[in-house]
Amino acid sequence: MHNYEQFSRNADISIRERLSDAIALNLGIAGRPETGGEEHFACAAHTDFLRHAGFSVETPFSGIPTAFCATAGSGFPVVALLAEYDALPLIGHGCGHCLHGSMSSLAGAALLPLMAELGGTLRVVGTPAEETNGAKVTMAEMGVFDDVTLAVMLHCNDVTSFVRYRSLAMDAPEFTFTGTTAHAAGAPWEGRNALNGAMLFLHAMDMLRQHVRPEIRMHGVITDGGTAPNIVPDRAVVRCYVRAPERTQLDALMKRIDRCASGAAMATETDVSCRLVEFSFDDTKPNESAETMMESVFSELCVPVVPAPGPIGSSDVGNVSHRCPALQPHLAITDVPTPHHTRRFAEASSSASSGKALDLGARILARAAIRVFLDGELCKALREDYRDAGNQNPRTL
Repeated sequence: MHNYEQFSRNADISIRERLSDAIALNLGIAGRPETGGEEHFACAAHTDFLRHAGFSVETPFSGIPTAFCATAGSGFPVVALLAEYDALPLIGHGCGHCLHGSMSSLAGAALLPLMAELGGTLRVVGTPAEETNGAKVTMAEMGVFDDVTLAVMLHCNDVTSFVRYRSLAMDAPEFTFTGTTAHAAGAPWEGRNALNGAMLFLHAMDMLRQHVRPEIRMHGVITDGGTAPNIVPDRAVVRCYVRAPERTQLDALMKRIDRCASGAAMATETDVSCRLVEFSFDDTKPNESAETMMESVFSELCVPVVPAPGPIGSSDVGNVSHRCPALQPHLAITDVPTPHHTRRFAEASSSASSGKALDLGARILARAAIRVFLDGELCKALREDYRDAGNQNPRTL
């Protein structure tokens, strides 16, 4: 690739020049954790950082108050660096969004001075609420990524790095059981216990686990089960996450779970209704050319990678991968095994050593973007792999 080494060196220099500001960005967001839809401080911090670097920034974006899009350059190819920055309730940044979101903004800021020579369009897209509704779902539906050659972000991991990330498709159904109140001691026969319906449904879903693929995940909690023990509850609510490796598998599974709920209602003489309380996440589509390219970048920067562990968790980046080639490699940020969604992981994301991970992550993202901007054959291969993966929204880029 013409001048790849020189562009990479220049990006490294630019990253080093901006690293202290990016560390402040990460620590500031880590110190003021905001849950999905409430990331006003984090959004402002990212947009201030990117405007100071020279980007034109639109916020709110896609009708989402805490989303943004920073743009530089024009034309093809188009690289979108995705930035997350929402936190978890009570735990803070236990998934590392403060850190890996800052990697994307730092990489974007470092690439900006090179865009006049690289050609094409660079976007840094701020994507709130990954832990809940997932802004990427809305953006994907609105066509934000339909002209993108590659959408990419890194996700923080503990001790291992891997490139070929796969996520599970996920729905978030809420089942409401409705019965009839009665005095639980004086005339229980006059009641119809909604909580019994909810508990029977959870037992039925547990029994269904024996007859589904091992990759399937089903879990739920009772969010409303009555108010007093001497009143037969006339309302009970179960909120679930249901996951499968592919959207088609999940759609079939949801029909079986609906039957569990209907059966529980029939057995307890209650009624049940269902609604989705969060946006549905799609599975992550593979892209061999993108993943091979990114593994080469990891190798170039002496980052060892391990085989991906198979589908883990769910992410709205899956919805992006149904609209354009997309990547979400995982990058190790600590030497100590540290589970995600814990206070320990939140501490690792803002520790004294997190600046090293921030620097490395930005360099990885910058190099991946440079390869896309310089290599027309890679861009062609990305498109072909996207279509070969069976996506239903093929575009001509």
